[in-house]
Amino acid sequence: MRIEDLAAPGVQRLKAYDPGYDPDTIRRMLGRDRLVELGSNENGFGPSPRVLELLRAQDFGDAIRYPDAGARQLKVAIAARTGHDPAGITLGNGSHELLVLIAETFVAPGDEVVFPQHGFAVFKLAAIGSGGTPVEVPALPRTDAMPLGADPVAMAAALGPRTKLVYLANPNNPTGTWWDRETLAGFLRQVPEHAVVVIDEAYREYVDEALVPDALSLRELHPHLVVTRTFSKAHGLAALRVGYALSSPALAQVLERTRLTFNANLYAQRAATAAIGDTAHLDHVRAANATQRDELIAGMQRLGLRTFPTQGNFVLVEFGRPAKPIEEALLQRGVLVRPMGGYGLPDCLRITVGLPDEHAVLFAALAEVLEELR
Repeated sequence: MRIEDLAAPGVQRLKAYDPGYDPDTIRRMLGRDRLVELGSNENGFGPSPRVLELLRAQDFGDAIRYPDAGARQLKVAIAARTGHDPAGITLGNGSHELLVLIAETFVAPGDEVVFPQHGFAVFKLAAIGSGGTPVEVPALPRTDAMPLGADPVAMAAALGPRTKLVYLANPNNPTGTWWDRETLAGFLRQVPEHAVVVIDEAYREYVDEALVPDALSLRELHPHLVVTRTFSKAHGLAALRVGYALSSPALAQVLERTRLTFNANLYAQRAATAAIGDTAHLDHVRAANATQRDELIAGMQRLGLRTFPTQGNFVLVEFGRPAKPIEEALLQRGVLVRPMGGYGLPDCLRITVGLPDEHAVLFAALAEVLEELR
């Protein structure tokens, strides 16, 4: 008997999430001291100076002690920033863990989990791993004003008596697309009360708030709305793994039954508390990202490539041909970007917004690759 035959049915159907390349391994393989890392949507502008100062001051003598399992100080800081009830905040080891935790908590075999095509890969993995039935809803066509985005009409049509969980990212990774306030509100009104709705706002801090609504402002439209956010992106704490979910206190209490105790470590809690309080640094990151995102889009367009609308810290780029050879050629030049074949977009690459010098290297390398492959 194969060991995988002993796994739960949902796990037998799973393929592990692909986190992309390990930069240290690639550096050693290529013999390079530095890579241009534009594949994981990290924040190249860095974390708050308050966080750096705090971490440098740690003597780690308290590493022998367990952290506060309830992360009370961090929850108070999140509540102060979001206006949300601390009793409705659930901490996670990144928002990835929370997306899976929600499915594990609420989805049983036979339940349907609805999510859009080209949505974040974890949506489907969480649906299958929990034993649920994934319902992947076809996205809008590339000719639409919101190309490859979630189709609100089709998403609503996919809802039914077996729907237990709905996932939607706003803005979406990897397409960068979004729903405006009217669209999101109209959809929430159509979701049956027996379903939990998760709006993943991992890129919330980057958006133009006039275009992309804060889903928390619509929480009265559905009793089981959960909003997930993370410190891994705009806050620049990807290595520390802190995410949080905002919901009703009643729903949060149910999640506490399945949440792993101490899943937010002591130093991550302290760093995240400092980060969320530094609004000036976050404003700087938002402005810098918007400027460099425009530069990245302009650079791609100068190379004759199509870019898709985006409200994140990344740009989806269409090449009109299989993009994997282009990604591999860039890798050999020390530039890491993300192939999109696993998202059903084999002619696209997702490129993270970087610093000006990183963009210069990217543009030169990509021009060279396109000329070689012409």
